[in-house]
Amino acid sequence: MESRISLNMEKLSHLFNNSLYLLLVVSFLLGNHVSFYFHFLTVTFFLLILINIYYLYIQKQHALLSNFGLLAQIRYMVESVGPEFRQYLFMSDTEERPFTRIERNEIYRKAKNVDSSAAFGSQLNFDHTEIKLRHSMYPMDKSRLRPFELVFGEERALARSHVITKPLMISAMSYGALGSHAVRALARGARKAGITMNTGEGGFPKYHLMENCDLVFQMGTAKFGVRHEDGTLDDDKLEKLAALEQIKMIEIKFSQGAKPGKGGLLPREKITEEIAQLRGVPMDRDVVSPAYHAECTSPEASVKFIRHVQEVAQLPVGIKMCLGRPDELGALLREMKAQMVFPDYMVIDGAEGGTGAAPKAFMDDFGLPLFTALPLVEKLLREEGVRDRLKLLSSGKLIHAGRQFTALSLGADAIYTARGFLLAIGCIQSLQCNNNTCPVGITTQDPALQKGLDIEQKSQRVANYVNNLWHDHREMLAAMGKTTHRQLNPDNVYIPQPF
Repeated sequence: MESRISLNMEKLSHLFNNSLYLLLVVSFLLGNHVSFYFHFLTVTFFLLILINIYYLYIQKQHALLSNFGLLAQIRYMVESVGPEFRQYLFMSDTEERPFTRIERNEIYRKAKNVDSSAAFGSQLNFDHTEIKLRHSMYPMDKSRLRPFELVFGEERALARSHVITKPLMISAMSYGALGSHAVRALARGARKAGITMNTGEGGFPKYHLMENCDLVFQMGTAKFGVRHEDGTLDDDKLEKLAALEQIKMIEIKFSQGAKPGKGGLLPREKITEEIAQLRGVPMDRDVVSPAYHAECTSPEASVKFIRHVQEVAQLPVGIKMCLGRPDELGALLREMKAQMVFPDYMVIDGAEGGTGAAPKAFMDDFGLPLFTALPLVEKLLREEGVRDRLKLLSSGKLIHAGRQFTALSLGADAIYTARGFLLAIGCIQSLQCNNNTCPVGITTQDPALQKGLDIEQKSQRVANYVNNLWHDHREMLAAMGKTTHRQLNPDNVYIPQPF
C-alpha cells in the first residue's frame, strides 16, 4: 500500500490560529514585566489576529481563507512564486515553455556577442518528432554566397518600393504592449542592424519614429492612428502617415497567431494618458479591438479594401493572418485574381506566435501551427497561379536560425520574429507581459521598471543578435550547398511522418 506524508490542515490551522492568541498574551506580559520592546511583537501579533479574523469571518471570496485563515494565505504566497521556483530550481534546461533555457541562452549569448557554441552534444531529442535540415556532401565555399535582396512592391512597379538586405524583420509589437524604452531600443537596434521593424497596431508610432529606422505601419482591426470615430479608415490620416520617410510599408492585420478570430487586447493597467491619446481610447477600461475590419466582410470586400489602401498609401501593402480554413484563403485568392488586385506580401503567423495579452482558449486552441500552415499556403498560391504576384513572410517562434531556415525552406521569402528580439533586449520569460509588471522593464508602462532598460546598451544587443543570426545563415547556406536563400525549398527539410 502506497503511503505519503500528509498534513491535517484543519488541525494545523486550529493550532496556528490559537497560537496567535497565546503569542499575543505572552508578548504583552513580557512587554509589561521584562522589556517594553516586546510590545513590538504585541502589535505584530495583534495585527496578524485582525487579518486572520477578516479572512476567517468577513471575506467570502476565498473558501480556503474562510476555512484556514492566514495559513491558507501562506499557500497563496507560495503558489504565486511557483513559476520562479520551477524556472530556476526545478526545471531542466529543456522543459520550460514557451522557450526552454537552452533556446533563451542561445539568444542571450548572441545578443551579448558571446560565443554560443556548446559542448558534449545536443540536449534535444533525436526521434520521430524531430524536424531537421538536410546538409550537402559538397558544402559551398562561403566566398560564392550571394547577397540577399528582397524587393517589396516590384510586382506593381511602385515608385516607393522597399528593399530588405537580410531576411529578418522585427515583428509587430506596439507602443502599449511595450514600454517606450523597449520600443526605442528595438528601433535603434533595427537601424544599426539595417533591418525593418513593424510598429504593431498601437496608433501613431511616435517612439518608433524617434530612432529613424525603416518601419512597417501595422493597421489592426481598430485602425488606431488612421481611423474615424466609427472605426472605419480615415484616408487623410493614412495618406499623411504613409508620406513619412520612415514608413516603408503598410500591413493590414486580419488576424494573429496568439488569438486568431479575436482583435487585439491591451489591459487597462497598461494604458497611460499618452497611449490613450495616441490610440483615441479611454483609460478606465481594457482596449479590445474588433474581431474584423468593418470594411472586410467578404472576399470581395476584403480585396477592394486592400486595393483602396494601396491607392491611398502608394506604398507596398501587405496582409497578415493566422491560417484557420484553407478554403477561405483559397476563395480570397480567387477573388484577388478576379479583381486583379494582390497585396505586395502576405504574412502567415503560426498559432504558436504571440507576445501580448490573449484569452487562454484562443492562445491554446485556435489556429494552425506555422510549419503546418506555411506549406498549405505555398501550395494554394501555386495552385491558383499567383505565387509570383506577392512575397510570402512567416512568423511564429522563429527565434533562432534553425527554425528560420525551416520556414524559409517551406516557402517563406523572409521572416518576422518578435520574442527573439525581446529576449535579445533582456526578457527573462517571467510571463507577466499582460500585467504591467514586467521585471526587466520591457512590457510595462511603469517608469520605475522601465528605468532599468538602457536604450543604447539594449539597442546594441539587438544589432549583435541580428549580426550573429546572419552569420549563422551564411554558415548554414554553405553547409547545405546553396549560394542564396532563394534556393531553399522543402527538399532541404526532413519532416518525419506523420507530420
